[in-house]
Amino acid sequence: MKPQAIIYLLFSFFVLLISWEDQGNQAIAAFHHEVSQEDAIRLRILANSDSISDQKLKREIRDKVNQSITEWVTGIESKQDAMDVISSKLHEIEAIVESELENRGINQLFEVDFEQVDFPTKLYGNLVYPAGEYQAVLITLGEGKGENWWCVLFPPLCFIDMEQSEAVPAEEVEADIQPEKEVEVSFFFVDFFKGLFETIFGGETTTLAEENQ
Repeated sequence: MKPQAIIYLLFSFFVLLISWEDQGNQAIAAFHHEVSQEDAIRLRILANSDSISDQKLKREIRDKVNQSITEWVTGIESKQDAMDVISSKLHEIEAIVESELENRGINQLFEVDFEQVDFPTKLYGNLVYPAGEYQAVLITLGEGKGENWWCVLFPPLCFIDMEQSEAVPAEEVEADIQPEKEVEVSFFFVDFFKGLFETIFGGETTTLAEENQ
């Protein structure tokens, strides 16, 4: 192999690596759509504790509250309009929580607030909600020391896959899409070097997979 061919091969490989890294970053960015803090209203429910009974109560209240709020904001296009509707119905949310507690004979204090609430970075499907303060309905049951549950009230997304709408670590989502990307890159490398060797040496080259066919 001529020195010029080796230099060309190494340079091409270096350019390929840079391009591959850039394409990978673009693929992840395309898969994840970042949602502005200004575009969402969220629901967060803090359970009294992590006991089975307290977590069960949290889910039951979640279902009732979410059903009502989804009905109120469905068809609304403006976040401000959605905020006005929710604000006007906070007493109804309190009544829902109180009724659920009474029906189960549970004597427990609770709070319902509609305010700016701090959230860490969260994933909801392929939607990324960056860390920061979001307008949210915050329901605190008892001491509020149990695992929390959250979803997006506006645009109304809480009804989607209710049991799976807990926050998902970013690593898990990226791991889910990584194998497919690796396969695509592997074929890209094969095609690239096949074409490169044909350019350098002339004629056709075959891969091991093609020889075994």
